[in-house]
Amino acid sequence: MHDAARPHPVPDRRGDNFYTSDAELRALLPLYLPADLLAHMTPHFERLGDIAGGELDELAGAADRNPPTLRYRSRSGLDEQRVIKHPAYVDMERLAFSDFGLAAMSHRTETLGWRGPMPPTVKYVLTYLFVQSEFGLCCPVSMTDSLARTLRKFGSPELVARYLPRLASLDFDALAQGAMFMTEQGAGSDIAATETLARPAADGTWTLHGDKWFCSNPDADLAMVLARTEGGPPGLKGVSLFLLPRELDDGTPNHYRIIRLKDKLGTRSMASGEIRFEGAVAYLVGEPGRGFVQMADMVNNSRLSNGVRAAGLMRRAVAEAEFVARERKAFGRALQDMPLMRRQLDKLRVPAEQARTMVFQTARALARSDAGEAGAYPLLRILTPLIKFRACRDARKVTGDAMEVRGGCGYIEEWSDPRLLRDAHLGSIWEGTSNIVALDVIRAVKREGSLPVLRAHNEGLLDAAVLAPAFAAALRHALHAACALAETAAREGGDVLARQAASGLYHCTSAIAMAWEATACGSADRLRWAQQALRHRVLARDPLSPDELPAAWNASPARTGAMPVA
Repeated sequence: MHDAARPHPVPDRRGDNFYTSDAELRALLPLYLPADLLAHMTPHFERLGDIAGGELDELAGAADRNPPTLRYRSRSGLDEQRVIKHPAYVDMERLAFSDFGLAAMSHRTETLGWRGPMPPTVKYVLTYLFVQSEFGLCCPVSMTDSLARTLRKFGSPELVARYLPRLASLDFDALAQGAMFMTEQGAGSDIAATETLARPAADGTWTLHGDKWFCSNPDADLAMVLARTEGGPPGLKGVSLFLLPRELDDGTPNHYRIIRLKDKLGTRSMASGEIRFEGAVAYLVGEPGRGFVQMADMVNNSRLSNGVRAAGLMRRAVAEAEFVARERKAFGRALQDMPLMRRQLDKLRVPAEQARTMVFQTARALARSDAGEAGAYPLLRILTPLIKFRACRDARKVTGDAMEVRGGCGYIEEWSDPRLLRDAHLGSIWEGTSNIVALDVIRAVKREGSLPVLRAHNEGLLDAAVLAPAFAAALRHALHAACALAETAAREGGDVLARQAASGLYHCTSAIAMAWEATACGSADRLRWAQQALRHRVLARDPLSPDELPAAWNASPARTGAMPVA
């Protein structure tokens, strides 16, 4: 055999279409999108899947190797700060903001040829595909989308009319990008310790004074900023929300400076910096003293995006591992035919598929909540921190373990694995660390009445699924136990159980939803992953006993017949 005809021993997935090669995604979409919208969007999904597997992946690699720099002065000596972005990053901005409208589609009446509001599921499917190649840019995309949402919800009609058109524009040369500036050195998650000061001006605007410690997309056209109003009460009641434009009405730069850019472990393509306000002009958004509550809406939307991005990172990592296992031969066999490799791949797939399912479930809850459906907001309010907490933590392990399948090449920066691993560690930190987000799950139980709604939602999925009686009973028992633990965590002094309770609710909810999906689309693999999620991530088991699923879980279903599609 000539060398040209012999299969290369190092499999390379470059050029794969991330949508058409994802059979599970294509099987799930009919459950979550109307047939006419799915038919319309399929060519766009296919196009982005093709770009993500080739051009976008190459751009992402170039931008990762060439991070942004900060220019302080012009060549003639003028103080003109500017973040210098690599051309590859600018090309990716054009793809995300303009070509696919990822930040604007929720605020437009027409996007990608579809007239009428675009449901969140479409936006998150597109993001899920995009982030498999580029993670860093998805942060500015999410913040722009979230800022527009918060501005529409709480801003005055004048502010909305003035700034929303640019946030919703698809014209790359005219559209505005957004950011949120919250973090201070002494006030990370403790918003009540915010020290940035807002002083009222004679013309009805405010001026900001102080420092923000971690500001991603620091040269954004608009930013939401938390600041303490001068003379206001202490604590959270003195913190208000402000809209900060980069440029003043006369086109001159606003009065704030980027002190430096951060040297980050991951998301190297996208700039993050430290900002000093020196009398920057800003506009009050919503009611004075309600800044934390109003910013929480923006943060929660970003947290959901964090969960989507974590799911996308896991999908890319698993898909790379599956490709290597299928194409790589050792000892006369494909790696995927070896028992230990099959087990290893399933251990990667389970958390990745749990996260994918939770993306769909949460996106549907968001659509129902925005439509004003009764009970949808409490459901959204608990699903959002659940996916942010657990999926972001799972992504760190999945990306690391998937790297091992590729072997030594997986440790080399020429491949996607190192970038996925570095980027995955961000999700558990931004928009609230794991402890903060787990406590937010318990806060939703305490204050929003979310637990009965989540229980009813899961019971409804179980009622609709066609499952073996023993497996359905095991899911119900686990759900009731997880809810009981969450109730204990919500009682005085029970906060120490917040992470355990949040994990239990996430694993039970995702396993139940995956089982429902499996029976709806006829996927034996998905049913098996749901069973493994329950068996390995919820139920107690003896680590020294053989690892087998209970035979009764695959007995005859409780009833027969096709399940209605949601």
